[in-house]
Amino acid sequence: MTLTSDDCCADARRTFSRRGVLAAAAAAAGVAGLGVFGDTVRSVAHAAVPGTQNNVLVVVSLRGAIDGMGVVVPHGEAVYYQARPVIAVPKDRLLAADSMFGLHPSMAPLVKHWEAGTFAAVNATGLARPNRSHFAAMEEVEDANPGSTTRQGWVNRLLGGSTNALAGVHLTSNAAPTLISGPNPTVSAPLLSGIELAGANPAHDTAEWSTRRRSSLDLLWSADAERVPTDIQATLRRSVRQARQVAETLEGLRLGEPPAPAAAYDTSWRGKGLGEALADTARLIRADVGTSAVTLDFGNWDYHNDYGTLASGNMAAQLASLATNLDAFLTDLGPRAGRVTIVVMSEFGRRLTENSAHGLDHGWGNVMLLLGAGIRGGRYHGTWPGLTNVASSLVDDDVAVTTDYRDVLAEIVARRFPEISLAEAFPGFKVTSVGVTR
Repeated sequence: MTLTSDDCCADARRTFSRRGVLAAAAAAAGVAGLGVFGDTVRSVAHAAVPGTQNNVLVVVSLRGAIDGMGVVVPHGEAVYYQARPVIAVPKDRLLAADSMFGLHPSMAPLVKHWEAGTFAAVNATGLARPNRSHFAAMEEVEDANPGSTTRQGWVNRLLGGSTNALAGVHLTSNAAPTLISGPNPTVSAPLLSGIELAGANPAHDTAEWSTRRRSSLDLLWSADAERVPTDIQATLRRSVRQARQVAETLEGLRLGEPPAPAAAYDTSWRGKGLGEALADTARLIRADVGTSAVTLDFGNWDYHNDYGTLASGNMAAQLASLATNLDAFLTDLGPRAGRVTIVVMSEFGRRLTENSAHGLDHGWGNVMLLLGAGIRGGRYHGTWPGLTNVASSLVDDDVAVTTDYRDVLAEIVARRFPEISLAEAFPGFKVTSVGVTR
């Protein structure tokens, strides 16, 4: 299953015309704005929230539903080993183990952060009710507003009140996920280097023609008042201004600047995309351009088969890429790591029992990983429901959810972004403290 944008659409994205932009704008009636970047139409945001002391939230979405019990292993439960005779992680290989839990050995790059008290895990988190559809669960988790008919992610609700178009950024794909979509527009691109103004990039043209074309963009939507509705004209003009702001800001950054010498991002095919996006995120934060939220995707984790063991297979290798890149990112940030909090989450978990293909089917409760500033680390948070009391703890072989994922998010937002209204960020939700922050 492919959960990221399909490259087969690349040719279509290269087509850019005024008619296409007008059609897109008409289709997007009621959306706050569109931006013209490179050869495509993407969303652009202004979103820095004043008073947050330049804190940054980085959300890594593990698409495809990671096996939480394969990341934080409940070795204290005998039934875990009974239910997974082939793919269970041996107890003597676990890291940072206590009497019940231990980390998968592929998480080794992050153990020093665990020991430093800046890395924690929260068990048995998730939606209030099981939802085993990848895409429906993604929408529900990322919207975080049950019953709403408005497609707006909880990260988008954290944004607003600023003209800084680089405060909200999604990297790893052109298409912004629900998480960051909504009336506060957002920059979305696989990498920062892919964002430019079509026909107006100094790297591809002379300074004179670049200036002329930028001026043309400013004038482009000032006519055709009878043919184009006024509100769409205003949206397009605003979008051009925002696009210029983003492109010109990025042109002033050293996007090719290498990571810090000790920051060893994963360069393998498996982890290269995430590593490059995290390196770009570190550049944005070091540049102090007002970025306050970055979202990234990393997957696929949908291992109904080919899950593997420690000796071979997808789970161990992909988890190693995740851990390596997160460690490199925190190293790359240097002193600025004290401003950055990372949340790693997935749409749902996997079932306890391995299937006949030695993989795992869709489940319910999962684990959330928290790293960086403000995290009360070096411990396993949450209320563990147990794996043996089927009547009260399991639904169709699932881990029960004992902590609503919004409780974890809300606590982090309240601690790191105190000016944000939790009632607006998570509408209708009564927050319960989990104790994940300090």
